[in-house]
Amino acid sequence: MQEPDTDLVELARRYGSTDARRIWRRSSEATRDFIRTLDALNIRCQLEHLDSVYYALTNADGRRLHREWRQRRQAGIRGRWLDPSALDRATGIAGTGAIRTTGNAQVDPHLACLGLLRAAARAGARIFERSPVDLIRQQGDGAEVVSRRRVVRCSRIIIATGYATPYFKPLAVRFRMWQTYVVATQRIPAGLRRVLGLDNVMLWDAGRPYHYARWTADHRLLLGGGDRPQVPERQRQKALRESVAGVWKFFGERYPALSRVAIDFVWEGLFATTADGLPYVGPHPDYPKHLFALGYGGNGMTFGFLAAQLLLEWYAGKRTADHRLFGFERSAARQRAGKARG
Repeated sequence: MQEPDTDLVELARRYGSTDARRIWRRSSEATRDFIRTLDALNIRCQLEHLDSVYYALTNADGRRLHREWRQRRQAGIRGRWLDPSALDRATGIAGTGAIRTTGNAQVDPHLACLGLLRAAARAGARIFERSPVDLIRQQGDGAEVVSRRRVVRCSRIIIATGYATPYFKPLAVRFRMWQTYVVATQRIPAGLRRVLGLDNVMLWDAGRPYHYARWTADHRLLLGGGDRPQVPERQRQKALRESVAGVWKFFGERYPALSRVAIDFVWEGLFATTADGLPYVGPHPDYPKHLFALGYGGNGMTFGFLAAQLLLEWYAGKRTADHRLFGFERSAARQRAGKARG
């Protein structure tokens, strides 16, 4: 999805309208470029172009979402407002309004990952899975990565672990860890899909934390949400049961016909968010031979590809204002300046 988790209105409040628009533009371009890359490399990953529908259930959320839509229009960001009738026709949901956005897509992430790895290998990359790094040390103008009995020498190390691992504890304060939960239904026959009334769109709501729904290629519904701060290991199973039940209840209230559908799979995920919902991409002064790509939030596929683009620019010596927008140097002072301008 090209839409960050943080609305344009909120980003403009933090950083000013010019920077907020640029953040959204880079996110949109990354989505487009990612889709083009998968096509150009002929990666078969069930790529499907889809619209997103960002909807409100309450009057207050509906008014907030309508303000968001107006600000997007002023910024030249495409999207169509759906009134309650149009929302019901597109999704089967009784809500107060929605923003429908084109230009998004869905893939099988496992197949996409394998395809990109194979393409990298064809281009000369060497890939070593299940090779834990025991030590990183600076050596002259470069660095060394030590893994068991092997040493890799390089000029730069890229850390793209999604969040600050124990190797980088000083960075952990910038991230908040969340667990999220997903339900996958059984395959739903065509007749029941018509009763549900949900088109093949990427559906998410204006509540926080939000819930989302997707159709899979084999006609299952993926229903996600139930986000909660990371729970201790001993509480994970209990949290899984409770959160999955909450996700199922939320969508059962929207779609009563789900009472006729069985659940085939449930699982949890772990992800990191930042205060402004944007990733940290680039160098950090405490780690002079490192480049980072961390804190993707709920939009990891888009921000992961954007991070790759920004890091390639950085490595090639290209510096633009975009590197500041997504870098560690964005600060509370910058946010205060954005509030004053916005």
